[in-house]
Amino acid sequence: MPYIRESIITTVNKAGDVHIAPIGIIAEKDGWVIAPFRPSVTLDNLAEVPFAIANYTDDVRIFAGCLTGRRHWPTVAVNGFPVPRLEAALAHSVLEVESVDDDAMRPRHFCRVVQEETHTPFTGFNRAKAAVLELAILVSRLGMLPRDKIEAEIAYLSIAIEKTAGEGEKEAWGWLMQRVGDHLAAKDASGEEVRG
Repeated sequence: MPYIRESIITTVNKAGDVHIAPIGIIAEKDGWVIAPFRPSVTLDNLAEVPFAIANYTDDVRIFAGCLTGRRHWPTVAVNGFPVPRLEAALAHSVLEVESVDDDAMRPRHFCRVVQEETHTPFTGFNRAKAAVLELAILVSRLGMLPRDKIEAEIAYLSIAIEKTAGEGEKEAWGWLMQRVGDHLAAKDASGEEVRG
């Protein structure tokens, strides 16, 4: 299995409109692969402007926000490059697309790192942050998972939230749980089978 780093990717279109999306970038050779699913704004933007910023942040509200309609996070220009970074990034990598392996579902953009910078020190691990990140990944796959799997994962992850969460983690968890609740309620209302 490849090494995947969960990050927030910023891209722009030709007009300079910024798009922010959580994407796990894949380590390959001496660079990273960005492989967004079709259709996606990230995919369209990379075709127009072949640069992206991989933002490394421990503010899990950004991951949760992007999955719950809260995509407007402050950005900062990166000198010499067309794409800004997140203001909340602890560090970032500027990625330039070198080649594209086209695919009907998920094209792979091989990117070389052209610049990296650290902005703020990483102050340590927090189980609640990891739990929110795992729930964010779960939310991105709600349409593919049976109810019992969703409920079991949430039951386990909620232990870390109860024991270690700060205000930011609680807020992010709440946004994601609202999304889960809406999804399950819609499945129940439609009578669609949601158990595995």
